[in-house]
Amino acid sequence: MDTRKFVDLFSGCGGLSLGLSSAGLKGLLAIERDPMAFASFHENLLSPRDVPVAKFDWPSWLRKGAWSIDEFLETHLPKIMSLNGKVDVMGGGPPCQGFSFAGRRQANDPRNMLFEKYVKVVQHVEPKLIVLENVPGMRIAHTRTGGEAAGQSYYERLVDQLGSIGYQVQGETVDASRFGVPQKRSRLIVIGVRNDIADRLDGGAARVFAHLERARLQQLAQFGLPGQVSAADAISDLLTDNRPRIDCTDPKSPGGYQELQYQGPKTTYQKLMHNGCDGPMDSMRLARHTDEVRARFKRILEECSPGVTINEETRRRLGIKKHRTYPMAACEPAPTITTLPDDILHYAEPRILTVRESARLQSFPDWFRFCGKFTTGGNQRTKECPRYTQVGNAVPPLLGRAIGIALLATLAEVDAGRQQLRSNGQRLIAA
Repeated sequence: MDTRKFVDLFSGCGGLSLGLSSAGLKGLLAIERDPMAFASFHENLLSPRDVPVAKFDWPSWLRKGAWSIDEFLETHLPKIMSLNGKVDVMGGGPPCQGFSFAGRRQANDPRNMLFEKYVKVVQHVEPKLIVLENVPGMRIAHTRTGGEAAGQSYYERLVDQLGSIGYQVQGETVDASRFGVPQKRSRLIVIGVRNDIADRLDGGAARVFAHLERARLQQLAQFGLPGQVSAADAISDLLTDNRPRIDCTDPKSPGGYQELQYQGPKTTYQKLMHNGCDGPMDSMRLARHTDEVRARFKRILEECSPGVTINEETRRRLGIKKHRTYPMAACEPAPTITTLPDDILHYAEPRILTVRESARLQSFPDWFRFCGKFTTGGNQRTKECPRYTQVGNAVPPLLGRAIGIALLATLAEVDAGRQQLRSNGQRLIAA
C-alpha cells in the first residue's frame, strides 16, 4: 500500500508533523507564517541532516520558507487545487490565543477567524481526513460587551463550515498526559471525516477516537511508559546542582550564559527522548537569575504547595506580582507548558525551565533542534515566535504520533471494508 500523505497548516515548529511522521505518514508540505518557527521546522524535517523520521516530500513549486495562509492561497491556488486526490490527511492548529482562558480571550481577535482559511484549503484539496488541535475554550462562546452571550462558539462555526463542504466532524477534549506526555495538557482535538469515508465507518467520525484510545494503549506498551510520566521522570537528568556546567555557545545567545554538561539519560522516558541524539542537545541555556530572584524562587519552593498555581493571598504575602506562577511537583506530570518561560518553576531548583526541559515535557526528542531567539518581550511578543513560544504552542509529538496511528487505522478499516465488498460482489457474480 502507498504511504499515506499529509499536509500541515499552521505547523509551527513541527510538533504535529513530527508526530504524524513518526506514525508512518509522509509529509508533503507545511505552512507556517513565522520565520523562526519555520526555521526550526526546516532544520528538523526538511534539511539534509540525518534524523530518525522521514523528511517531507516538498513540492518544487513551493518555496521552502515562511508563508501566511492568506499568501499561500493567493499565490498558489491552482497548485493547491492540483493536490486534490493526493492528500489523505490535513493537519493543523490555527492560533488559539483568542480562545484561551489562559490569555485575554478576545472575541474580536483576528486570529480567531484563521480556521476559515483552513476550511478553504480543505475545500480545495478534499483530504480524506482532517485533524485540528486547539484549546478547549474554542467550544465556549465568547460573551459580548455587557455579558450577553455571543451565540455560536468558534467550534460550532467550524463544524458548520466543514459540514457545508462535505465533512462529518467530531471534537473531543484530550489530555496529553494519558499518551505518555509528561504534562497535564488538555486540548480540543477535532477530527473531520469526508462524508464518503464516514459512511463506511461504524460511528462515523467518532470511530477515529475509538482508534485513538487503542493507539494510546499501544503507544504506552510499546515504549514501556506508565499511565502517567512525572516531571522528574522526564527531566531529572537535566538537574544542574552539583553538576558540571559549560559555557553556552549557541549562536543566538549572547555571551555570559551557561548550560549543563549533559551526562546521559536515566529513566525509560529519558532514554526514549534521547534515542537518536548522537551529538550535544541544543537549547540547554540556563537563565541568569539575580540573587534576589533566586531567593524568591527558593522561598516559593519551600513555602508553596507543589503542583498548584500560587493563589492570590500567597502572591501578596510573597510580593509576587505575576498572575500565574506554578511550582512543579516532581512526582506528577508538569502543568501545561505555555509560551512564557517564567510561568513555571522547576520542582527542585530555584529557577525557570530551559527550552530543552520545556521541550522534554512536550515530548520533543533530544535530537530536535530549535532555531531563532530564545525569548522576546514587549510588543515583539505578538510578532515573533522565539524558542520558548515555539515549544509552548506545539502539539506534543507523542500525542501527534498516537493521532497519526489512529488516522492510519481508520483508513485501513475503510480499505478493508471496500475489499470485503469487492469480495462479496465477486462471490455473488460467481454464484
